[in-house]
Amino acid sequence: MPISRLLSILLAVFLLAASPAGAQTAPTVATDVGTQLDQANAGLTTAGKQLDDIRKQVDAYETDDNRLVDLKVEAETLNRSILAISVALRPRLDAIKARQTELGDPPADGEPAESAVVVEERKKLSAERNQINALTGEAENLSIEATKLSNRITEIRRQLFSEALLKRTEITPDLFSDAATAIDAEARTLQRTVTAWLQFVWKFKRLQLLAAVSLSLMAALVLLTGSYRLFSPYITRVAQQEKPHYITRLSVAFWSTVLPTAAAGAFAGTSYFFMDAFKVLRPDTAPMLAVALAVMVGIFFVGQLANAVLSPGDGNWRLVRVSDHGARLLWLLIFSMVIVNGADYFLGTISETLGSPVILTVVKSFFASIIIGLLLLVTAFVQPVLRRGEAPESQGHQWPRSVFVLLVLTGLGLILASLLGYVGLARFVAAQIVVTGAILVTMYIGFLSGRAVSANNAFGATAVGKRLEERFGLSPIVLDQIGLVSGLSIYLLIIVLFLPMIFLQWGFQIADIESWAYRIFTEIRIGSITISLVGILAGIVLFALGFIVTRWFQKWVDGNVLARSQVDAGVRNSVRTAVGYAGVALAGLIGISAAGINLSSLALVAGALSLGIGFGLQNIVSNFVSGLILLAERPFKVGDWVVAGTTEGFVRRISVRATEIETFQRQTVIVPNSVLINGQVGNWTHRNKLGRIDIALSVHAGNDPRQVQEVIADVVRGQQGLLRNPEPVVVFQAFSAATLDFEIRAFLADILNGTAVKSELRAAILERFRADGIAMSGPAAPEVPVKISPEGALLLSTLLEQATDKLAKPAAARNRKPAQDPSDA
Repeated sequence: MPISRLLSILLAVFLLAASPAGAQTAPTVATDVGTQLDQANAGLTTAGKQLDDIRKQVDAYETDDNRLVDLKVEAETLNRSILAISVALRPRLDAIKARQTELGDPPADGEPAESAVVVEERKKLSAERNQINALTGEAENLSIEATKLSNRITEIRRQLFSEALLKRTEITPDLFSDAATAIDAEARTLQRTVTAWLQFVWKFKRLQLLAAVSLSLMAALVLLTGSYRLFSPYITRVAQQEKPHYITRLSVAFWSTVLPTAAAGAFAGTSYFFMDAFKVLRPDTAPMLAVALAVMVGIFFVGQLANAVLSPGDGNWRLVRVSDHGARLLWLLIFSMVIVNGADYFLGTISETLGSPVILTVVKSFFASIIIGLLLLVTAFVQPVLRRGEAPESQGHQWPRSVFVLLVLTGLGLILASLLGYVGLARFVAAQIVVTGAILVTMYIGFLSGRAVSANNAFGATAVGKRLEERFGLSPIVLDQIGLVSGLSIYLLIIVLFLPMIFLQWGFQIADIESWAYRIFTEIRIGSITISLVGILAGIVLFALGFIVTRWFQKWVDGNVLARSQVDAGVRNSVRTAVGYAGVALAGLIGISAAGINLSSLALVAGALSLGIGFGLQNIVSNFVSGLILLAERPFKVGDWVVAGTTEGFVRRISVRATEIETFQRQTVIVPNSVLINGQVGNWTHRNKLGRIDIALSVHAGNDPRQVQEVIADVVRGQQGLLRNPEPVVVFQAFSAATLDFEIRAFLADILNGTAVKSELRAAILERFRADGIAMSGPAAPEVPVKISPEGALLLSTLLEQATDKLAKPAAARNRKPAQDPSDA
């Protein structure tokens, strides 16, 4: 009988013999499962109805781009809820599959039949599995339909955008005549609307308007003042700095554009918010005021950017190589273009709000495009460029040919497109040139500033870096790391701030950007894998918090619990290390789980790692396991004096891979733990610091050995630091014709003091030997007489006399002076 069949029978017997309490549990589980399936079925039915409703609304609002954006967001949200229903059923489906695997296949013909309980369970599991499969299939179909509907909405919006850009209007005299009539009517309507609103505000909302403006100014001033206090070196230009560094110019250009613009935006946003909250605005004036505030912020932004890049008043702060005269002309042309662009956008909003004819908006955009095209042509013929080495006050030169051709073609293209009737296309291109161009220039400056700040040793040369160094005493390495983090933060700030602005300029809506952001942070799909940046960020944050808590807990345990328990340093180190590894491991598991990574999916990685262990990682694993054994068994601890092979010194640190031993020459030796486990290690301070010292002595063989032994023993007994129990011993080890060899064997309470004790003991013994006249070596050799015969002595005397005479004659000749010549007198 197969094992699975035997297990099935045993399970059936167990179920039949179960207690009543156990019998009451199964219906509860079944009821819970049934409730879950009913809820999933009801949720899918509701989702299907909502999907049909969205489809009908798409057909009804095919020409309303704003409404289509909202419907697309609803379709995507509905799609995520449908997928969530399907995902919620997977655990139960996996449990059913696992249970069916346990039960095995039904018995074949001729085999013993299963019990009724097992047969009934099989039927229930199969029915439930079929129901879940049906619900999952229905969810997949609804998800596909929702995705198709979302894609259809995207296609409709793309067609609307293309039609709006490529729509052609006949440019005729009648067009301008009708526009003139419409302008007169719109002016009168605008006057009545604004007058009525001002009268309404003056009579009923004066205090509210004053409060809104005051609060807005306070918000802007707080932001601007805080920015100047924190980033004053990056915002203001120091007059005394005649030739600022390029990093300084980039930083000032970027932050002097972004921070004041942020303050202006805060003022505009809070003004509109407070006016709307205080009921100061009316439906006919709210859109116009909102656009007016936005246009003013845009004009201020481009003006600040142009002033930061061109610096018309001070050539030393200029980021581009142009002349002073050229910088002033370029600033004027750029500011004129942004004024024309903002005025056209504001006037178009007025026409839309007041319900003016579309022809009026077309004519306004026509003239705006023509003016911007002419300004681009004028810009092409300006001669601002300076060659390398020329002073800012020098006469400029013509643009490079590529820039000149681009400006001319763009200006002529705008004028030609407007004259041919493609006013929408010309207006869109003109807006991108002015606004998107300004945003791209700001982003480029910001990226250059971030790259300059994050360069090697660059942050320490900045004003903020010097201030941090003086205030906190930071090292150059720490300042360089801060510079790297600052550069990356600038990159992130640029992307978060300016990319949405570009998308809004290209016709996308805020809902589109929110949808993209949601997908980027929660649903990045790579094949069948879904990555959530939010989950990864949450996992990193939780791991960092767990790491910080672990380090704090380590210090607390070591400084409070273990220190008060008077535990030795080795035990404290082992406990601290174990707590650290356990805490980091737990923080890592929590971070991985929070990041949404299924630990069961790491089985393949674990298998590959096991294979790697079998080949190239066996030494690492061996050292790791050996480190755990050392921490657990503690054959030596931090502070012990050990001898491992040719290495002798004190243990300074025990980790899971290697042990650090500091030799007596202050050299740190990293010894792999497997070497310490598999080899012989001597530990002088394993259980205690009690140890024996041995001192070898030698004296001359002519001394009395018992007297020498007694003198040495007397000195040893009077030496401080030696233990009396066990008693010191003086051993007469060996003798020879020249020396008598003795050895002192004494015990110390702390073997680490052995060197000092031996040195002191040797000095005391030497002093005692000299005092008692104990010779350390033999006496000096005596003079030995030489015996010789009289004849030999006479012969030697004669030879010595002859040799003496021969040496004396040349010396007398050298000492004799010659006679003086009379003529010399």
